[in-house]
Amino acid sequence: MNDQTLNPRRVPWTAVIVFVAVSFVLSWLVALPLWLGDGLAEPSSVFLLPVMMFTPAVAALIVTFAMRVPAPGQRARFLGLWPLRPAKRVIWLMVAGWLVPPLLVGLGVLLSAALGFVQLDLTFSALAAELEKAVPAGTPQPPVQVVVFAQLAMIPVGALFNSLFAFGEELGWRGWLLPALRPLGTWPALILSGVIWGVWHSPIILLGYNFGRTDITGILFMIGGCVAWGVLLGWLRLRSASVWPAVIAHGSLNAAAGLILIVAATQPDLALAGPLGVATWVVLALVAVVLQLTGQFRAQPELADASGRLLSAPRP
Repeated sequence: MNDQTLNPRRVPWTAVIVFVAVSFVLSWLVALPLWLGDGLAEPSSVFLLPVMMFTPAVAALIVTFAMRVPAPGQRARFLGLWPLRPAKRVIWLMVAGWLVPPLLVGLGVLLSAALGFVQLDLTFSALAAELEKAVPAGTPQPPVQVVVFAQLAMIPVGALFNSLFAFGEELGWRGWLLPALRPLGTWPALILSGVIWGVWHSPIILLGYNFGRTDITGILFMIGGCVAWGVLLGWLRLRSASVWPAVIAHGSLNAAAGLILIVAATQPDLALAGPLGVATWVVLALVAVVLQLTGQFRAQPELADASGRLLSAPRP
């Protein structure tokens, strides 16, 4: 028996370190052509960025099958792939993961406006000007309101499409890492997994992805955003005992990420006003407080641990 599985109440630290190292190394390797080329302007970025999202899944599969963490017999349950029960709860949390993130992103936009982080343009004139620049002069265009409505209506569809790529990340972060860290307690596991998730983005954050910041501040803002969203995605995972609600929520977040750009009068500072920015942290912190006060972090079904045994919720 692997020595990682002898104590069901202990974090399998060796496997965690290997998982983190493999996911980080693979992410840098995938992003290397961008660093050697034109950065995010490199044409291959359209292909490489989705590929990078699957590096946590590869790391999870390596520690699962090469290091036997979790032990055979409960691997699907440990990773949250199966069984989908209690079915009613899993389905409702999948629906919540599908529909709620865009609402939270929208609340983040409104709070950003209230705090002065962004000036809203509800006539969408700034967007109309950008659309005109994107096509040859004189090209007929539909009214900008029609374009906005179409983009908003496509968010639920885009959420499902983006979930295909979000699965690569979620199998690693919420499927493998969060349950592996769960013996630390719910909140330490949520925060530590969020920090690791944020740092993993470094290869593209340092190229200006998300925030346009190519220094340590970009990484720090990404860590903050990933911890904030990681609490919500982690709660979906722990409350449902399934990774699928977190997968859909991650896809939904990605689909709604451009909402701020539709309603902003000028280019905002995304570190403050974006879906991973400070204003949205506040919104997500309030959601986390409500979940905590209503006992939602204590109400966790049994999850398989690294040894394959079923464990009830640890201390918060």
